[in-house]
Amino acid sequence: MQVPPFSLGEQLRQLGDALDSAVLEVLRSGQYIGGNTIAGFEQSFAAACGTPHAIGCNSGTDALILALRGLGIGPGDEVITTSFSFFATAEAISAVGATPVFIDVEDDTYLIAIDRIEAAITPATRALMPVHLFGRPADMERICAIAAAHELRVIEDCAQASGAHWAGQPVGSWGDAGCFSFFPTKNLGAAGDGGAVVCRDPALAQRMRELAVHGMPRRYLHTDLGYNSRLDALQAAVLNVKLPYLGSWVEQRRAIAERYQRELDDLPGIALASIGPEGHSWNQFVVRVPRCPSSGVACAGRCAPSSDSADFGLPEACCRDWLKQQLQEAGISTIIYYPIPIHRQPAYANLGYGPGSLPVTERLCAEVLSLPIFPELTSAQQDAVIAALRQLVGADKSSAVAA
Repeated sequence: MQVPPFSLGEQLRQLGDALDSAVLEVLRSGQYIGGNTIAGFEQSFAAACGTPHAIGCNSGTDALILALRGLGIGPGDEVITTSFSFFATAEAISAVGATPVFIDVEDDTYLIAIDRIEAAITPATRALMPVHLFGRPADMERICAIAAAHELRVIEDCAQASGAHWAGQPVGSWGDAGCFSFFPTKNLGAAGDGGAVVCRDPALAQRMRELAVHGMPRRYLHTDLGYNSRLDALQAAVLNVKLPYLGSWVEQRRAIAERYQRELDDLPGIALASIGPEGHSWNQFVVRVPRCPSSGVACAGRCAPSSDSADFGLPEACCRDWLKQQLQEAGISTIIYYPIPIHRQPAYANLGYGPGSLPVTERLCAEVLSLPIFPELTSAQQDAVIAALRQLVGADKSSAVAA
């Protein structure tokens, strides 16, 4: 059985007629930019996030940039965030002229280490940017309390966390702004790129809305240098069809994740993140391979000698890479999020983060592996994933790792 890491096939089968109708309605209307379709989605998405305002834009990256610009963050400012995330988290900070300041993550949650935040605050710090990674919400009560004590802004990177909650409150509604991606693999995915930023402050909402259309408060009046970053009506139409299903899709993801937790908890060589809060939306189910799946100890690079971790000053990733390869040969596709942390990327060499500067982050990048998870993953497909892992972990790999 072939098991993909993610598939839209069944979702398209279930919603195909509604999607076809919604897209065709937009095409016939001739209103491809702006209009009621986008306004309706923004209103519905804001309500789903527990905020009065949502501004659709071109991508999750642009959502972060609009939030930073809208809050007046720019050259000379520092924004504290995590390096264990997609590159866009830091890239958006740099795009507005500010400097990302990376702190380590927690070993058992993969999220920003809140206990380390205050030590990283300097006179130049203007904002905190927590990432709700893999759909797991960060502790926003603690983060917002630190921000309030130091008069800092909070921008939530919710790119992977549509449908997630902290303490019963939707992510994105805790900070000054919440930034979402509608990339097709997200919990709420469009048929291409798309994003949104949500907030409570009407003045901030208006500023971000103007920045998204060339700094234009009204037609042909430009009061600032902005961007061409609009969510188009075709994508909004797709999202309007899908949004009512987000809650049930997240529940299906949670059921799949809970089964993985039960079935994989006892496997040697495999480490699971802590179960976490009820509001986890499980965009990814990520395990760690910290030890040799065969022996339960370090294998000294025998598993997958082709691993290039050493090129970036990272811990050896051979065991994880070997397991990924073996699962692929068994028909199970997995994904590595993320093999190289942001602070070790060549684009940020100038910031001076050397090997070992964020040890937990660097170790996770050598160990993490995302298993197949999407709402329509069948029991038989999940059976195949679990069976393949059980067969591989503890099996004799001598033939597979011969020099």
